[in-house]
Amino acid sequence: MTTNREPITPERLETLRMAAYRIRRNALREAEVQGEGYIGQALGLSDVLAALYVDQARIDPRNPEWGDRDRVLVSMGHYGLAIYAALVEIGMIPEDELDTYATDDSRLPMSAMASYTPGVEISGGSLGHGLVIANGIALGLKRKGNTGNVCYNVLSDGELDEGSTWEAAQTAAHFRLDNLIAIVDFNNQQADGRSQEIMGTESIDGRFRAFGWETRRCDGNDLGRVVELLEELRHGVDNDRPRCLVVDTRLAKGVDFLETREKLHFMRVAPQEWAVAQQHLKEAYGL
Repeated sequence: MTTNREPITPERLETLRMAAYRIRRNALREAEVQGEGYIGQALGLSDVLAALYVDQARIDPRNPEWGDRDRVLVSMGHYGLAIYAALVEIGMIPEDELDTYATDDSRLPMSAMASYTPGVEISGGSLGHGLVIANGIALGLKRKGNTGNVCYNVLSDGELDEGSTWEAAQTAAHFRLDNLIAIVDFNNQQADGRSQEIMGTESIDGRFRAFGWETRRCDGNDLGRVVELLEELRHGVDNDRPRCLVVDTRLAKGVDFLETREKLHFMRVAPQEWAVAQQHLKEAYGL
């Protein structure tokens, strides 16, 4: 799977930096419709999603079912705010549709589902299924001879509590799915508290390595490093192992007063705070 890689230029990174800003901005816009949501996760993962959807994955926004596309599976359906904002960024869905988020008859339900939204590959409400489905897709692509396509699976640290995830990790190594790249969002938070207090899974990168994966780890809010390692895992590794990138992200990244909230898994924001959040986000980007 090694190929020549394009240089990661300052201009390219600036394009992605502003894409990440718009993903964050639009995630806040959606959440304001309901006054609440999984805001911390969406803001935390925006840099990774900008790198993935805008820069790395081969997707045709005009043809969501294009057979030669890369598959991007986001296991965590509750990250819908961020998924939809990323799909807007690449032109898969119109921006004004964000104002229908989680309303009746909307194509943008609170938990992302493949049957509703163009560009959403799986319904990811129940955690622990994503890597299993990704295995099947990656194996299917291989057996059909699609050697240039990659299946990405974004999953959460909380999802690693599920035994099915580790069974899938073992299976991927057994079938030598070198066209599978898992991206683990480590924000150390799940519904009932800190992830590592509920079920200690560290070192995550070490565990995937022990299962036979090629692994890397970085600050998930360091956009340049994320792009560098995603490119390395896709193009610069000459073995037949599945690949894993663990990204350490900060919940609510970009909006300082939300980053310090006590409850960060599911967040409620007061009506007067939305405009403040958008302003703080602009200031974080120097806008």
